[in-house]
Amino acid sequence: MTDGSQRLKELAERIRREIEGGAAPHSETVTVREFLRWFGYSRRGRRAVNQIRHMLADHNLRTAPDFEVTYIDAEISVERDPDVTDGVSASEEQIDPTVRVGAIMAANREPTAVKPDHSLSVATTRMLTNDFSQLPVMESPREVKGMISWQSIGTRLSLGRKCQYVRDCMDPSFLEIHISAPLSSAIESILRQGYVLVRGTNRIISGIVTASDVTHQFMQLSGPFLNIGEIEGYLRILIHRKFTIDEMQAALPTTAPAQPLSGPEDLTLGGYCRLLEREELWNRLNLDLDRNEFVRRLNWVREIRNDVMHFDPDGIDPDDTKKLEEIAKFFRNLRRVGAM
Repeated sequence: MTDGSQRLKELAERIRREIEGGAAPHSETVTVREFLRWFGYSRRGRRAVNQIRHMLADHNLRTAPDFEVTYIDAEISVERDPDVTDGVSASEEQIDPTVRVGAIMAANREPTAVKPDHSLSVATTRMLTNDFSQLPVMESPREVKGMISWQSIGTRLSLGRKCQYVRDCMDPSFLEIHISAPLSSAIESILRQGYVLVRGTNRIISGIVTASDVTHQFMQLSGPFLNIGEIEGYLRILIHRKFTIDEMQAALPTTAPAQPLSGPEDLTLGGYCRLLEREELWNRLNLDLDRNEFVRRLNWVREIRNDVMHFDPDGIDPDDTKKLEEIAKFFRNLRRVGAM
């Protein structure tokens, strides 16, 4: 397959020819997932996003909507970017880094629903076979009548109500949110209510996001996040009382503000790498290990940490997760044998 840079070059040249010929420029429509494959990526980590943005800018192109925060299987248009003003692309000024509800897979998956006149057995069968706690009650893809759930069914049956049809056991109230709503502001509602219905830009109910979906999304980040915290903790133990404040201060990047360190806990992963790169300092650790290999793995952790802190709706690469687990295990073994 032609690499991404070449494809962008060919697209930019075609658009230029169309404009010069007096025709309206045509964009190329592709899913975010396929767009990432152009460049050899499967996820939108920080490195992938930065590289692709630079390539788009080189060819005066942009994506609409922005590929970074759009659902990975949604379609985007790769199109001509507006003219650059004062050295800044107009699209760069308009990039919205907010993670939207639409970045969650469940928000883009047509919900399983029932109609008000369906028998109750239809609803319970669909909930049981799909392991759902609730279903939207809908007359059409745009018209929601309410929600039916195990709670709404149980409440009515406990009161002696007859529940022959879905309409007899549904709650007419429901929580709905637009697909473009910020995920951060929607999470509280989702956790409180247990779900939200998501309405797309075409007014169709595009999905239902449950508390379980949100939990799964953040669980993808929690494991790597905990591994990174563990590794940083072991590093602090490793260098405890081995270096002076001045030596640690010298490990700060030259661009860092002149703020005095109080101890190793103030160092970043980059600081640890710069500190241990110096052979005379490394030798104080009394570790019979290869210094270059050790620092190289710390640099892996530093790069992965940047991706973890940069919320990626696709999760981090499985290879990166495996690297973190192996490095955390390495430090545990050092502690177990008394090397730190």
